[in-house]
Amino acid sequence: MANRLILQQGAKRGPGRRMWQAGLLLCAATAACGQAPTKAASTTNPPFTVHGVANFSSPWAMAFLPGSGVKLTGMALLTEREGKLWLVDTATGKRRAVAGVPRVHVAGQGGLGDVVVHPDFAANRRVYLSFVEKGAGGSGAAMGYGTLETGARGARLTGFKIIWRQSPKVSGDGHFSHRIAFGPDGLLYLTSGDREKFDPAQKVDGNLGKVLRLTPEGAPAPGNPWAAKGGIAATFWTIGHRNLLGISFAPDGRLWTSEMGPAGGDELNLSAAGKNYGWPLASNGSHYDDRDIPDHRAGDGYEPPKVFWTPSISPGGLLVYGGDRFAAWKGDALIPALSGQALIRVDLDGATATLAEQWPMEARIRAVDQGPNGSIYLLEDAGRLVRLDPIRTKEKTQ
Repeated sequence: MANRLILQQGAKRGPGRRMWQAGLLLCAATAACGQAPTKAASTTNPPFTVHGVANFSSPWAMAFLPGSGVKLTGMALLTEREGKLWLVDTATGKRRAVAGVPRVHVAGQGGLGDVVVHPDFAANRRVYLSFVEKGAGGSGAAMGYGTLETGARGARLTGFKIIWRQSPKVSGDGHFSHRIAFGPDGLLYLTSGDREKFDPAQKVDGNLGKVLRLTPEGAPAPGNPWAAKGGIAATFWTIGHRNLLGISFAPDGRLWTSEMGPAGGDELNLSAAGKNYGWPLASNGSHYDDRDIPDHRAGDGYEPPKVFWTPSISPGGLLVYGGDRFAAWKGDALIPALSGQALIRVDLDGATATLAEQWPMEARIRAVDQGPNGSIYLLEDAGRLVRLDPIRTKEKTQ
């Protein structure tokens, strides 16, 4: 574990695992990560106030609905891992259940996962969900879509259709990942974790440990990097991943992902077509039993992270902010930390990422999303949905 620089304090994740004196680390040499040393994030008083909106049992993801033509401004869909989908008024905290959710397998990290809406939601009312299901061989993630109907009789998804499944299904209940994002190309990008099986992340006969690029109907997107191999490999965008719980596009069209490493080695990656990110052959962390994993190094054939943390912060999601309420953060990455119990800002400048600020939140943060007016919303693992509002500096009167 050479070329490391401990920068800040935090806490190691993982029930039943030995606790680490956590630190926030970055690439400390060009040889280690292909970039120059980066200054530490500053832990400062947050430039925002925190307002509770509503409380849930096991919130996992949320997605705001466009208001044009459907009178849903300020409304968001919110998933709970135990299999519930809610339509939430984020101004009042009022909610109503959405029926028509597929049956999910709830165990370990499994359950109902991500939610996104189609870019043309105002016209087609299409909502995409990821979730975990049981099947031959064990369990695996799946993704599908339905049409959101609202009215006096309640809210429901109709015509739900499964368009993708993790393959193969395997034993265990961890590392599903299954985060979803629509790209500026109108295509679906989906994270698929390694299911704690390690080697499949490097193999092309299954889709574990990959970022996938699909049409809105779930077919392999034209021009994918492994298209010539055909079959399941034709869906791959990148390979060599562990547990990707964050995916977001920057305004310049670049795709960024956040990934949980093993004992250390959490990552923020620039996701580029056809790249191999090394897992489990390269990582800036180690196995939980202290067995070493070779660090990322120049010339090893694997794409290194732009920022990494050792010990871990446990990134639960990712948002590249695009609003005006926090104008100084526009185009930057916001990362919610679970074991780190923080919100972290990373300055993005093209392909360069620089750790900027870290704000203690005194709660495990599962997800971050942006409201239609530029407000930032967080989901706490303990159940709260909260809104961040900027603190405005008062002008002095004469």
